[in-house]
Amino acid sequence: MKKRAAVWCTLLCTLIFSAPAFCTQDQQEESCEYWGYHLILDCKSCDKEKIKDPEHIKTFIKTLVERIDMKAYGEPILEHFATHNPLAGGYSLVQLIETSDITAHFVDLNGDAYFDIFSCKSFDIPVAETVIQEFFNPHSIKKIYLERQA
Repeated sequence: MKKRAAVWCTLLCTLIFSAPAFCTQDQQEESCEYWGYHLILDCKSCDKEKIKDPEHIKTFIKTLVERIDMKAYGEPILEHFATHNPLAGGYSLVQLIETSDITAHFVDLNGDAYFDIFSCKSFDIPVAETVIQEFFNPHSIKKIYLERQA
């Protein structure tokens, strides 16, 4: 049973990572295969001091936007939420980009962090993971990648 799951996983990963990258304006008008690219990263046990530091988080998002070749639209929104609930309290981040958005939530209690990068322009997934690793040093990262099309 485990072997069959591994084969399906390999097949699925091959399909996902060999798909076309970004649709040009002409392709969009001719019914592009994908409308957007969505990377979800659940990061376990990040450096607690770094996830609680608003200046560090702001530097992170500016670096991430640059390194995955996106264009920020305005300044990042960063607020500390859920202080009434120690299990969920932490900073939430929203950075609009010209092709959609990047969001994150950092959990003060255990150092976990949750990132979403969504863009109609393709981006380099390993670069995004590397930036997160460099800035927050998670013990592990669970990754989900989706190619979106209604």
